[in-house]
Amino acid sequence: MPQVFTSWSGGKDSCFACYKAISNGLRVRYLLSMITEDGQRSWTHGLSPKWLQLQAQALGIPLVQKQSSMATYEADFKNAILALQKDGITGGVFGNIDVEEQRDWHERICREANITSNLPLWGLSQEKILTDFIGSGFEAIVVVTKADLLSDEWLGRKIDLDFVRDLDELGRTKGITLCGEAGEYHTFVINGPLFNQRLEILVTKKVLKDGYWFLDILECELRPTGKRFS
Repeated sequence: MPQVFTSWSGGKDSCFACYKAISNGLRVRYLLSMITEDGQRSWTHGLSPKWLQLQAQALGIPLVQKQSSMATYEADFKNAILALQKDGITGGVFGNIDVEEQRDWHERICREANITSNLPLWGLSQEKILTDFIGSGFEAIVVVTKADLLSDEWLGRKIDLDFVRDLDELGRTKGITLCGEAGEYHTFVINGPLFNQRLEILVTKKVLKDGYWFLDILECELRPTGKRFS
């Protein structure tokens, strides 16, 4: 069975890609997350690394976190992959959907590191990805929105069929993509078929920074519920 890592943001796409990779017979041995140089936040999603660790604990998959600056991101990402390769990892799993530049970047990095890239969501319709994600039993909430497109009222919303319907309607006027592939929003997964515990978010606050609304999670804990995927 091929041993792989999943590039992990804590959001729906990386989680669903991980789920599909396991369903396709890959053994996901590690989650790999890139965090800011000061170690305070994850890149893009702005999550505290301790909440990503809590996710990994709930999943039962070890998390590797690599600190990096924007200037050294590519080199640091590649070095993290090379370190995993020494432990028997032969491939990486990525949640790319339809942005060619992102796919090309991940495939190039994997080629240079001499591992296989796996993109189980690539080419699927964004509506199908969201509805399948929901239908599979995953739970996720919105933790980041682009402020000029989605107000802070969207923060904390659950990714469900009502969310898909509302976003689809808004997309007709603002051009928002359903999965947020242009960075319109980001999510945080709290439960699902891969999880042996669920994450219970207890305290949050909303923060506006650099044109984005963030749901800053202040308190979160694991609860003994959910069934592990097999």
